Amino acid sequence: MKKQSIGAALPVRKNYGKRPRLLSTLLLWGLAVGVLAVAPSRDAAAETRVTYKSAKSTSSYYQMAVQVAEAMKKGSDGAIIVTVEESQGSVQNVKEAAKRSGNYVFTSPPSLIGLARSGEKMFSDASPNYQEIRSLFVIPSLTMHFVVRSDREINSFADLAGKKLLTGKGSFGASEAAKYMELFGLAETVDLIDVELAAAVPALKNGQIDGFATSGSYPAPNVLEAAAGVSIKLLDMSPEQVALTKRTKLVIPAGTYPGVDTDITTTSLPVGTYTLSSVDEDTAYQLTKTFWEQKAEMAQDNPWWGGVSPDGLATLGAPLHPGALKYYQEAGISIPQALQ
Repeated sequence: MKKQSIGAALPVRKNYGKRPRLLSTLLLWGLAVGVLAVAPSRDAAAETRVTYKSAKSTSSYYQMAVQVAEAMKKGSDGAIIVTVEESQGSVQNVKEAAKRSGNYVFTSPPSLIGLARSGEKMFSDASPNYQEIRSLFVIPSLTMHFVVRSDREINSFADLAGKKLLTGKGSFGASEAAKYMELFGLAETVDLIDVELAAAVPALKNGQIDGFATSGSYPAPNVLEAAAGVSIKLLDMSPEQVALTKRTKLVIPAGTYPGVDTDITTTSLPVGTYTLSSVDEDTAYQLTKTFWEQKAEMAQDNPWWGGVSPDGLATLGAPLHPGALKYYQEAGISIPQALQ
């Protein structure tokens, strides 16, 4: 009915080979609108979308991933959009590298990357895709914290004998804590509570445990939370104890946590950010460049970024992605031959 009414309103023309001007105009306008409706906007087409596989949502490393995502968006003027995925741990992150596609980025200690590339232990499936893992940049190290209540008269590791220490089921901190108790001769005397780390702070506050071990980068959110609710101490390692662990020595500065007014010597494990060789060079370049350009600003709000520097690149354990290597060469940063 609508066509008929429009046609009735049009003047009668003698040349029937030509369409009425109004109808032609409407037709062209409709085609133009259709093109606009289906064509992607310039901004949408320019976006690079990245999946960033991190850690449990309650961990400091998940918070870091969110900060990296925000920094990428800001530093690239929205050209890089990072979606953070929760993970059950670094082993899962590395295993997924064997089957993921697209712009997959993940975090892991370099030691796991080495095991995957050599097909050892939990990576005995020896997927050839592990050989495609490429390094991008370093992030804050996993830092061991042994947190105890101040009212339990625990001033050294030896004083943990007969005490309850929660270790965080399935975490790196749990395996490290158990190993350290063995190395320090305390395996038979310390009661290790193997439950989820999320239970640590409430249990410490209500006195169900004497302390807990965690491996979050400092300042660790769960340690800050514990210090806000109860007076705490951090156990200090001797040089001999650090040597026994065969881990990297790290000093947590005095004042990092409320009530802890002295430097605390502990151990750490480097952590890197990785991707796959299938990711295009420009994407890897932009990710790496944006991270380092935004790091100083991130450190203003989150102190754990302050200790990150290109010096840590030597620990990464896998060749740099060509895009990342391009950035470091442009920036004049010295790169170990093994990473090139």
